[in-house]
Amino acid sequence: MKALFNHLKFSRILIGDWILFFAALLLVIFLFKTYWHVESATKLQIRQGDKIYSTLSLNQSRTLLIHGPLGDTKISIQNGQVRFVSSPCRNQYCVHQGWLRHSGQVAICLPNQISLELLGADKPFDSLNY
Repeated sequence: MKALFNHLKFSRILIGDWILFFAALLLVIFLFKTYWHVESATKLQIRQGDKIYSTLSLNQSRTLLIHGPLGDTKISIQNGQVRFVSSPCRNQYCVHQGWLRHSGQVAICLPNQISLELLGADKPFDSLNY
């Protein structure tokens, strides 16, 4: 291993390397601040199967009970956020998602065919709808 490092020639970092490094760093920071923004959600769209069950405002405190193929799913809306409280599905992945707050976030209970999507003023782009 030592012989391998002896054959490699490491040169000093030159001033041009530092300029290029800092220019790239500034570009990444600029792009991050310009394009990575998170919008707060204002509405909740609940789907049951392939149909829209309801579209609700997030500016309320409310608990919903929605009946799906496996049984009742409990959804809680509080302080501009929403979450699955309980569901009859086996693994409870939807419950473990926790609170959703930002526009574009989605939680789905596939076995019970219920999904939650948060909506804002603009629909954010992701890799599926780009």
